[in-house]
Amino acid sequence: MKISMQVNGQSHVVELTDEYTPLLWVIRDMLGLKGTKFGCGKAACGACTLHVDGEAVRSCSYPIKFAEGKKITTIEGLGDATNPHPVQQAWIEEIVPQCGYCQPGFMMATAALLDKIPNPTDQDIDDNIINVCRCGTYYRMRKAIHLAAEKQSALKTTNEPTNS
Repeated sequence: MKISMQVNGQSHVVELTDEYTPLLWVIRDMLGLKGTKFGCGKAACGACTLHVDGEAVRSCSYPIKFAEGKKITTIEGLGDATNPHPVQQAWIEEIVPQCGYCQPGFMMATAALLDKIPNPTDQDIDDNIINVCRCGTYYRMRKAIHLAAEKQSALKTTNEPTNS
């Protein structure tokens, strides 16, 4: 079967024999985007989180057949070194990563959260960011999420048209 999808703004067509192949393996092994990580393989830890049509999805348990015609965003498509996404910038400023393995999944989950809840409370963060970090960087992540919310809000205010 052939699957057409857009990944980080680029169109891709992949051909697979198993329609239940996890999206994670297509992203990593066929498209070569290694930022999305394999953690538990059970959609429990969130290391494999990416966006499908703007929704945070655990790609290790997302069959490729459901990606047909979808827009996929990975950590590589969120921002880049010269123009990082507010979440990526906040992660840098708060020095969040320790080993760093799970961080792309946390950043993707956070970006999706901020799109839905621009100014999350601690309770919103606890309810929505349920990924697992074996290094225990949760305190720094919480600070980074609040900082990212401020940065994203400031960007929207700066980019709003003025009425003059």
